[in-house]
Amino acid sequence: MASLLDLTRNFSLYTIPAAWILAILPHAYATQLYDAKSSHKFDLTQPRSLAAKAGADQTIDTATKNRVIRAEGAQQNGFENVGLFAAAVVAGNVAGVDNWWLNALSGGYVASRVLYNMIYINNESVGMANARTGVFLSGVGMCMSLFVMAGNRLRNTPLSK
Repeated sequence: MASLLDLTRNFSLYTIPAAWILAILPHAYATQLYDAKSSHKFDLTQPRSLAAKAGADQTIDTATKNRVIRAEGAQQNGFENVGLFAAAVVAGNVAGVDNWWLNALSGGYVASRVLYNMIYINNESVGMANARTGVFLSGVGMCMSLFVMAGNRLRNTPLSK
């Protein structure tokens, strides 16, 4: 068990599929919630229409509609950001950023996405929306930190011809 928590070993590339899974989970939640609460069922032939259909569905209550719509928003945001995160992790690895930093920042990003999804899906106030923004920006900050660390390591490296 101690070797699993050894941050001197590089686990950062494993966080990329974890981030992708965290991006798709809100959609799975939204489809399950919609199917459980609506007299209609999720249309697998038009998966991107779920938020619009939930919003127009008169057979479910407003709180459920809003939760489905927010879960779909969390999913979209996750997929919009997974590319930035993956690029930052790869850049850090290529540049040889210290394993502790790779693990800490990539693990921190994944943790921020868990918290982001929870806040986004359950949010019903301006205060929580602001907290969601703060969590989002902390995750982006971790990605940018990896890029800066990679750039610092490579800035004096001559380009190959």
